[in-house]
Amino acid sequence: MKNNIKRLGLGCGGMSYRKNPQQSVKTIHKALDEGICLFNTGDLYGTGESEMIVGEALKNVPRDKYFISVKYGMLLDPKGVMYGLDCNPFNIKAHLAYSMKRLGLDYIDLFQPARIDETVPIEETIGVLSELVEQGYIGNIGLSMVDEETLRRADKVHHIHTVEMEYSVIDRDIENNIIPTAKELGINVVTFGLLSHRLISEEVISGKGKTMLKFGRFSPENLENNINVIKELKEIADKKNMTISQLAFAWALNKNSDIQCLIGTTNTENLQKIIDILDTKLTQEDITEIENTISADKILGRGMDGVRFRNGVMMFNN
Repeated sequence: MKNNIKRLGLGCGGMSYRKNPQQSVKTIHKALDEGICLFNTGDLYGTGESEMIVGEALKNVPRDKYFISVKYGMLLDPKGVMYGLDCNPFNIKAHLAYSMKRLGLDYIDLFQPARIDETVPIEETIGVLSELVEQGYIGNIGLSMVDEETLRRADKVHHIHTVEMEYSVIDRDIENNIIPTAKELGINVVTFGLLSHRLISEEVISGKGKTMLKFGRFSPENLENNINVIKELKEIADKKNMTISQLAFAWALNKNSDIQCLIGTTNTENLQKIIDILDTKLTQEDITEIENTISADKILGRGMDGVRFRNGVMMFNN
């Protein structure tokens, strides 16, 4: 087991009974065997199926061997398409009850709204969550994709254990605000999207990576430019005998000594590839070269930071 394995967590968003149940369970067990204890899921993933698979995989595992992080509140239509957000404080207990049932647990280690509704005061949300902490149903409170001001306001009501943020070499805004604020307040930072939803990978070069179409990065007018940038990054990865994905994680882990990174996978081989680079050391020159090669101004299209919610309705920034 690697000494710094706790810096990695398993993102379980892609786990579904309709796609890969046995493979997903195997990947969870592989993560446990390697020493990973953070498992990140939510009611939005597979319309609850991810939670059910995680619960199935962990049902015979001692409860103190893993830490479950759950997001709640995202609204999905019958086709599984996200259309809104329920952050009504009155409904939080129901969201928690359903997640506990699907996971087969009597408490959840970390519970957090999937996003923030700008019309719901964060103090009201944290107030209800803090009551659930007192009642023993959740161990800790988290937040996801928030700004610095919201994080500070929330922490004044009840200590925020973890803030979960999108982060990659082309989405580095949290370095300027969230990471310093979290360090000041003693809040853990967990990152997702290190591969920018598969843009930073060999898949986009081969034409397979199209998961960001709705966010613009893979739209036809952007695709050729983005592929050329990723090809330049691959040249750096090749020199270091890494895949692009491994280089993306190595960059984040070396640049930030105290963040955790989620590996979003249902595949044991992909999981092992990231575990393999935990001991990789990059110099400051390496980090600068990577950032110059794939800087945000070279990649066209926006990511998930363009999504906002007001009165439960999903909107996009211009």
